[in-house]
Order: sequence, then C-alpha cells, then structure tokens
Amino acid sequence: MRTGNLLVRGMAAGLLAAVLAFVFASVFGEPQVDNAIAVEESTAGHDHGDAGEVVSRGVQSTLGLAVATGAYGLAFGGLFALAFAFAYGRIGTLSARATAAVLGAGAFLTVFLVPFLKYPANPPAVGQGETIDERTTWYFVMVLISVVAATMAAVLARRLAPRLGNWNSALAGALGYVVVMAVIAVVLPSINEVPPGFPASLLWDFRIASLGTQLILWAGIGLLFGVFTERRVRRVAEVPG
Repeated sequence: MRTGNLLVRGMAAGLLAAVLAFVFASVFGEPQVDNAIAVEESTAGHDHGDAGEVVSRGVQSTLGLAVATGAYGLAFGGLFALAFAFAYGRIGTLSARATAAVLGAGAFLTVFLVPFLKYPANPPAVGQGETIDERTTWYFVMVLISVVAATMAAVLARRLAPRLGNWNSALAGALGYVVVMAVIAVVLPSINEVPPGFPASLLWDFRIASLGTQLILWAGIGLLFGVFTERRVRRVAEVPG
C-alpha cells in the first residue's frame, strides 16, 4: 500500500478515536477538573471564574477539549500509519489487523503509560506555575527516551529472532526495554508538588480518567486502523495480477 493511503487511514482512525476519547474525557475527566478548581478556589480564597480569563472555563471544557483531542488524534494517527508502514511484514507473519493491534498496544505503553508512571498527570491546584516548564521538559524527555528504547528493543528482538525464535527474542527485547526504562526512571528527577491536604481521591480519579482517555485513544487508533487497512489489503490481494 502507498504511504499516502496509509496516512489517510491513520488520520481517519485517529480522528474517530479522538471522538471516543473526547466523550470519555467529557464524562469522566472534566468533572474532576471542576472539582480541582473548586478546591483551588477554596484554598486560595478567591474565585477562579471566567473574569480575566482569555478563554472561559466553559469553552475550555467543550470546544477547547474537542479541538485539542482532535488535533492529538490526527497527529498521532498519522505517525501511527508511518510506524505501521515500517512494521508491517516485519513482525513475524502477523496480519495487517494484528500488526496494528500490536502497534497500538506498544504505542500506549511507550508513549503514554511508562512516562505516566514517572510523571503522572495532575489536575489544577497541583503543581507550581514557576516549575511548569521544567515539568513539561522532563515529561517529554521521558517520552522520547521511552520511544527510542522501545524502537531499539524491537530492532534487537528482530535480529535475535533467527537464533532464539520469535517469542524468546520478543521477551529479550521487552526485558531490555524494562531494564533501560527502570534505570531512566531512577536517574531522572522526581517532581512531587501535590499540596498538603489535597484530596487523594480527587487526584486518583483525575489520573484514572487521564489514563482511560489515553487508553481509549490508542486502542481506538490501533483497532480502527487495523480494520481500515485489512480491508484494503484484502481488496488488493483479490485483484488479479
């Protein structure tokens, strides 16, 4: 298949998955943001309302969330398609749908879950304004290292496959990734700015909602892209040569 066709399918899958993620975030994530803002207002003793805000909270939680989630889905859907173009036919004898599912699971783990374990998402009222650049930088450093380590692990597993077999080589690659990321997690600085007295249940609910949103997004991209692409592969295979 042509890369352009894959990109279109990847972006379509990303956009549809973003719609599902947006619904989940609206139902389960935004109420936690509102609760966190209420905690911040009660602690600071002032109203966090719309006065003085460039974009109101109502717009942030609806249109703003939709645009951000959609852009995220489109961007990562396109990158997912490029990763699929590289991986298809190189991960054993997996079908297009199975390859997309494996890539979706791997992307969720490497792009989100592993960095999230070191630098979890925080709601409003958690974190100091003067450290936001530092926190953002270290988070993206963690993401970059995770993606590079996962790519190297996949290459290692492929090279070891002729000698160890597919399963053993995959296990070796996964073990290498885990060891590298465990060391990186220890080396990189920890940032814990949860203020005293902040409700632990609210922090937990917010982080679970963030986890669920990302899970739905990546699962949606992997599954939908697999469906779109496998249909195309079958049509190409059915065309007489």
